[in-house]
Amino acid sequence: MTPRNDQTVGEFPWWLLAAGGLGLWFLWRIVSDNLLSQILGTLSRGVWITLFVTLVAFSSACLIGLLLAVASLSRYRVLRQVARFYIEIVRGLPILVLLLYVAFVVAPALVALINHVVEPLGIDPIRTRDFALLWRAVLALTIGYSAFIAEVFRAGLQSVDEGQVEAAKTLGLNGWQRFRFIVFPQAVRTILPPLGNDFIAMIKDSSLVSVLGVLDITQLGKVTAAGNFHYFETYNVVAFLYLTMTVTLSLLLRRFERHMRRRPG
Repeated sequence: MTPRNDQTVGEFPWWLLAAGGLGLWFLWRIVSDNLLSQILGTLSRGVWITLFVTLVAFSSACLIGLLLAVASLSRYRVLRQVARFYIEIVRGLPILVLLLYVAFVVAPALVALINHVVEPLGIDPIRTRDFALLWRAVLALTIGYSAFIAEVFRAGLQSVDEGQVEAAKTLGLNGWQRFRFIVFPQAVRTILPPLGNDFIAMIKDSSLVSVLGVLDITQLGKVTAAGNFHYFETYNVVAFLYLTMTVTLSLLLRRFERHMRRRPG
């Protein structure tokens, strides 16, 4: 007798009960402890930076990833090869290395290129330091995640039955109409769950922007701990903030996946 693949369906989430209890206990500790309250007040400013970096970079990465996925499935060989080159090269680089490379190599090169274009027009050149580290971090995360998201989109687009595409052709729909009305609406069911996982992963990877001095949760945690020497308390609050965001989003994602499975095909 083979084990069921859905053996965890209907199982009481004891892990969630334990995590929720631990979270409520730590929240009570924060409220009742002046030191932890001060640390939370300081780090809470970094939450907005973390969310801003994540939302902007993820939205941009989704747009680029969709274009890359479409290009990788194009009937034109040049587009397919260029898309594969971008995806494989970027996916082979660690996010931290890509972050440093974009911040200190790509950004100065972009500034030099812009100045080369605008100076003959009589426009004042810009300086490299005018390219804020926050936006360099956003650019790096966008580039890094666009390659992974492109593969998610590609798999989703290829999951649509070819027979439906052929039927759309016989109805006279052009390529854009087939993509808009037939392919993409069906591919969304396959795309959204892994896309949600990538969003959660980006929230965690956004902590890497602290190496550039961007004042996100992690950077403020390092600065706070270096100032008060309460490393244990400070990094407990840092972990609490990240876990609150990621666990909440994970639960919402699971609920959404169950809703999508219950919907008729």
